[in-house]
Amino acid sequence: MPIPSRPALVDHLVRTRIAGDVATPRENNLSHYRKLANGDRHYWLGLELGDRWSDEQDVLAVMAERCGVIDDPQHRQGQDTIDPELTVDALERMAGRLRKAADAKERVLFATGHPGGLLDVHRATAAALRAAGCEIVVIPEGLTADEGFVFQFADVAVLERGATLWHTHSPEPMNAILDGLLREERPLPDLVVADHGWAGRAGQRGIDAVGYADCNDPALFIAEAEGTVQVTVPLDDHVTSPRFYDPLTAYLLGAAGLTDG
Repeated sequence: MPIPSRPALVDHLVRTRIAGDVATPRENNLSHYRKLANGDRHYWLGLELGDRWSDEQDVLAVMAERCGVIDDPQHRQGQDTIDPELTVDALERMAGRLRKAADAKERVLFATGHPGGLLDVHRATAAALRAAGCEIVVIPEGLTADEGFVFQFADVAVLERGATLWHTHSPEPMNAILDGLLREERPLPDLVVADHGWAGRAGQRGIDAVGYADCNDPALFIAEAEGTVQVTVPLDDHVTSPRFYDPLTAYLLGAAGLTDG
């Protein structure tokens, strides 16, 4: 796919509702912010937030700054937003970290808790880094977590249950991979590219991590604000067609210097 210009990508993000007026309603966003602030670990995405984010309004402020949701605590329902300019800014920051990985021929692990939307974004990025000389980490065999199996599909670690790739926010699959590598006395990744609890737990365990997050998943944005995760790209992580992410992937890889386009 040709690499879009920045204005063309912004237009595409808004048109496909990856950003702009997104499908996730305001009431869902605020509910998740409140649950994170109340200490519900399902919404911490593998991070250890302590009592630093116990005020829902502080969470909203971070999300307005880093994701572009509406910065008005009185706006309680209806439409919410992701700022497409912030999406592209974050893609460019992620591209810088991918370029560093390529230059140093780093070991990189890819994982997703949103295979229905982001699997091919991760797959294409893994292929580009392999072509640049990086080692794409092969996870140990026989890993389990959350009553499922952790394995790789197209170079991307996923959770499988009942012959189905599973949508999960859990950090336990990432724990299984990292603990499995340590048991086999293999080096941990230099970089993890992921989303949900896969990215959060990698960052919490001290590994460089970059990832993607929706406007109702505030933990990774907080982690970037605190420096636990290096980059969090705001986007709707499951729009109506996974092909809508192709221009975003092309822009990312182009900005990282990982394509011939």
